Amino acid sequence: MEAFRFKAGPAPLLVSMPHVGTHVPEQIAARMTADALTLPDTDWHVDQLYDFLDDLGANILTATHSRYVIDLNRHPEGRPLYPGASNTELCPTTSFANAPLYRPGQAPDENEVAERRRLYWQPYHDRLAACLAALQAEHGRVLLWDAHSICSRVPRFFEGQLPDLNIGSGGGVTAAPSVIDAVAEVARDPEYGHVVDGRFKGGYITRHYGQPEQGLHAVQLELSWATYMDEAPPFAFRDDLAAGIRPVLRRMVEAGLGALEAVG
Repeated sequence: MEAFRFKAGPAPLLVSMPHVGTHVPEQIAARMTADALTLPDTDWHVDQLYDFLDDLGANILTATHSRYVIDLNRHPEGRPLYPGASNTELCPTTSFANAPLYRPGQAPDENEVAERRRLYWQPYHDRLAACLAALQAEHGRVLLWDAHSICSRVPRFFEGQLPDLNIGSGGGVTAAPSVIDAVAEVARDPEYGHVVDGRFKGGYITRHYGQPEQGLHAVQLELSWATYMDEAPPFAFRDDLAAGIRPVLRRMVEAGLGALEAVG
């Protein structure tokens, strides 16, 4: 199985979904725990939720493999995203619940991590970088939207319940202020709570590729599962909930795109 799926579009918009994949190669799955194989930390149904992207002319890049195989939103050398806080690795060995993903003695060693990086991480990022370069050459300014979701309560990473819409811009440096402000203004929808650069400030993808001075504007959205799905297994998609949040997501992406036109 290829490391990603890519669909081209005419707009200066690339939507990356690095954590929607669920495939685990047999030789890896054979060493994992039964609980790990339920893949509880997947960004469930994000591709289904963003079903409006074709209407916007977006370029869409989605992972095929589980983040347990390799985390496409981590630094390739394994540097922590949030120094001093709890972090998961490039090739995770524990779940968000701090449970082991591998049976004793079966976790990947450095050589295996390097091989997974070559097989899965590098192709995704090569395609992402190539798409951004092509869009920049054609349009001058590009919006990279990194789409994520997470359980609303994960004590390992934050206290209490997470806001519904968590906008990340690396502390205001991965996109022009006007782009961030436009996205955040839509997120002020009275039905949902939001925060900008709260617990989740953007992962490796947002921070690495967001270079607004070069016309590359990157925004991460970490969406609470509670807005569109059941948070307990089997993690079912909820059409009734999605009907509320999906139009907000669309307006947020449209607002970011619209703000590009005013960026000098």
